[in-house]
Amino acid sequence: MGAVLGRALLAPGWTSQQESGLGNWSRLCSSAGDPGAPHWWPGSGGRWQGSRPGEAELSLGEQKSGQVGNYKRTVKRIDDGHRLCSDLMNCLHERARIEKAYAQQLTEWARRWRQLVEKGPQYGTVEKAWMAVMSEAEKVSELHLEVKASLMNEDFEKIKNWQKEAFHKQMMGGFKETKEAEDGFRKAQKPWAKKLKEVEAAKKAYHAACKEEKLAISRESNSKVDPSLNPEQLKKLQDKVEKCKQDVLKTKEKYEKSLKELDQSTPQYMENMEQVFEQCQQFEEKRLRFFREVLLEVQKHLDLSNVSSYKNIYRELEQSLKAADAVEDLRWFRANHGPGMSMNWPQFEEWSADMNRTLSRREKKKPTDGVTLTGINQTGDQALQNKPSSVSSYEKTQSYPTDWSDDESNNPFSSTDANGDSNPFDEDATSGSEVRVRALYDYEGQEHDELSFKAGDELTKIEDEDEQGWCKGRLDNGQVGLYPANYVEAIQ
Repeated sequence: MGAVLGRALLAPGWTSQQESGLGNWSRLCSSAGDPGAPHWWPGSGGRWQGSRPGEAELSLGEQKSGQVGNYKRTVKRIDDGHRLCSDLMNCLHERARIEKAYAQQLTEWARRWRQLVEKGPQYGTVEKAWMAVMSEAEKVSELHLEVKASLMNEDFEKIKNWQKEAFHKQMMGGFKETKEAEDGFRKAQKPWAKKLKEVEAAKKAYHAACKEEKLAISRESNSKVDPSLNPEQLKKLQDKVEKCKQDVLKTKEKYEKSLKELDQSTPQYMENMEQVFEQCQQFEEKRLRFFREVLLEVQKHLDLSNVSSYKNIYRELEQSLKAADAVEDLRWFRANHGPGMSMNWPQFEEWSADMNRTLSRREKKKPTDGVTLTGINQTGDQALQNKPSSVSSYEKTQSYPTDWSDDESNNPFSSTDANGDSNPFDEDATSGSEVRVRALYDYEGQEHDELSFKAGDELTKIEDEDEQGWCKGRLDNGQVGLYPANYVEAIQ
């Protein structure tokens, strides 16, 4: 290192590159010139090596103004550490907001599509599978809210507390740690910087003496060919040359002496600077290790693949999707809305005088007053209709015409043709508001003006309940008749 700081000054060409390399602590870089220089010493290539990515490189000529005091980058790194803590907190805070917004969007998406599927025509086990996708979104939403809480309540607070403990603000501004580092570098450099000024002054005096000697010799040479000069003038010129040579020897001796003293003080200077620099390194090492620790914690919170409940969500989703059975759904649809559904086929009836009498609603009694309703059949089929199963979504506000529909226009065995009588309720019932209702129980009409239906069937109520508890309604096949009001419920 002495060659860099001392002996290099003996070279006739004192370059700005050599001069600017003195005491520069601004970069942690590799030595490119002196094999004895520390790894953070400036290289000889004219550029500072090892600068941070994205940081503009400073030429040695630009660094020259700092000279001895060029340790500012190392000191500034302490202030940068505080700013980086704030940047990391802002980074996590922004990610937490993203997690919260994503969770809210998942929840809203699941709610909206759950309603659409429930009201849509899908039915059976495939409907269950579809609903499972919405359940997955709701559960994942909860996990992302937990991620947001972990980022803010654990990681964010951890960085905030560490920053407060590591950096201590001063009343006059800045941080205590920054001032201590700067004072340490300044104190370590002060003795060596003083000797450096003496060397520069001695060098300047020596160079001036050399210049004066060269000028005196030139004048003496020119005087020898000048006949106008007398011997006394020539003698003065010769004395001037002799005096300049003596001045050169004196200034050179002083220059070499000051340079030697500077060279001798360099090791101590380097040692003192190393001590202060290592203290800064230790402080920075704590920050770097802390950042690594925090980022690993962040990774654990973000990585849902290691969360057992997250794995269970998709295990359950897979089971629900694989449970969808097209054959079962088709069988159910055939039994409830196809050829397999129970039909009220016409039966042979003996003629009687009472057969032509049409009962009015006033003559009918409520089921609780002793009317025998042979159509009530609460069996396993009814339970299947009431529980939230694959049948639930099909019982919607829509009706689906089929080739085997028992609509009056297509059914050759309608009640009017079979009995030879007309139904008094076949006229258009447009009075009042019509309401869609769903049957709670099976009911088989006891009179020709009564409707028959199964639990879960939908029909349209066209008149409100009368005093006897009977309503007038219309089946999807167009048949109009009476039914007990307490055997149905309105479809919401």
